[in-house]
Amino acid sequence: MIGWDDVYKVVYKVVKSMFPLYVALMLGYGSVKWWRLFTHEQCNGINRFIALIVLPLFGFEFTAHINPYTMNFRLLAADALSKLAILAILGLLGRISSRASYDWIITTFSLCTLTNLLVVGVPVMRAMYGQWGVDLVVQLFMVQSLVWIPLVLLLLEFRNTRIMDPPENNGVVDEERRSYWSLARAMGMKMAMNPNVYANVLGLAWALMANRFKFTMPSIMEGSVEIMSKAGTGTAMFNIGIFIAMQTRVIACGTGPTVLGLVSRFVVGPTIMAVCSLAVGLHGPALQIAIIQAAIPQAIASFVFGNEYGLHANVLSTAVVLGTVISLPLLIGYYIGLDYAV
Repeated sequence: MIGWDDVYKVVYKVVKSMFPLYVALMLGYGSVKWWRLFTHEQCNGINRFIALIVLPLFGFEFTAHINPYTMNFRLLAADALSKLAILAILGLLGRISSRASYDWIITTFSLCTLTNLLVVGVPVMRAMYGQWGVDLVVQLFMVQSLVWIPLVLLLLEFRNTRIMDPPENNGVVDEERRSYWSLARAMGMKMAMNPNVYANVLGLAWALMANRFKFTMPSIMEGSVEIMSKAGTGTAMFNIGIFIAMQTRVIACGTGPTVLGLVSRFVVGPTIMAVCSLAVGLHGPALQIAIIQAAIPQAIASFVFGNEYGLHANVLSTAVVLGTVISLPLLIGYYIGLDYAV
């Protein structure tokens, strides 16, 4: 059982790691709201810079330094099963409910599955479970970067392609089929040109070769990547501050979407992860880590991409900000509760 000293250490370490995030956020907020440093067009340029340059290098750096040959495949299987289950549930709701539109399926999937594994997850797991917990979170981040974020990007690209080039419905099946293939080609080209996809593929390829043949990244290459990737967390939080300042309210969406975001992130995601983890046989500290990492706040990248593609950026911004604020007591509660239950 954990004692109050352990709880205090966890709280202190997590708060110490999260406080700088809000410094960057307030600087972004103040630069637009108080000091009027950026125009609307310049803010859009900042968002594109982060989405297409900083975040790809950020993902490459972490992916390139993992060891793919020592991964916890049972944990990864539970994570994959939980996300596929969420996607299946949302797909079913889309078939039976007129309110579950394609746009909201994408956003809800992001809210339930994409977590801030590096910015919040690493310090939380280091405080709770040491380096072993950090290693597991980095493994999950790699899979999120290589599989689930590209999947969300794929869904977003498909949505944009349908909007720009809707299929003609002239009653001829062949015409419809050709139109959808045309959509698929356009979507595939955009995915192939998105640096967030191939940056993480290159990172995994490097990790596989480096660990197989026992060599390290040259310092000149390491420095070239780090000089931009180190800006990932700070600039993404700065960008959220800019977005909030451009809204009429700090909470950029209404009560309903706010509740949806928080429930999806802190209740639905961890619950489904717990069920799937038990189904694949996880137990002990690995089970605890699986559930707690599913309750980590919303991924900053989900807001960046939502803003880039013009889909519910206000909902995702609110989920990131409020989720990060209220996550500390919730994560501590999960930690204490799971220590007694598992």
